[in-house]
Amino acid sequence: MHKRPWKRDSSPPFHRHEHTHTKEVLNRLTKAIGHLQAVKNMVERGEDCSQVPIQLAAVRSALGSTGKIILKDHIEHCLVDAIETGDKETVQQLNRAIDQFIK
Repeated sequence: MHKRPWKRDSSPPFHRHEHTHTKEVLNRLTKAIGHLQAVKNMVERGEDCSQVPIQLAAVRSALGSTGKIILKDHIEHCLVDAIETGDKETVQQLNRAIDQFIK
């Protein structure tokens, strides 16, 4: 059984294959969401303003490391498959994703 790659429904048709880090990515995203909710709660409670940017930086770092895992997984699976099948659109999509990720 193939899992759906990380694409929105409005994206072009996607290729199908296993992603080896899906569970890890979902766990990391769940933790980042919880962390961000905790930061929101800090702001709502009026906690020390100097701690909010520190916690936001931690959330940003968590999201960045999650993005790296997704990109590596994409390269290891999607890109390898695209090269083997001559799928140039997938290579172009990866380039666009990298451009957006490292802005």
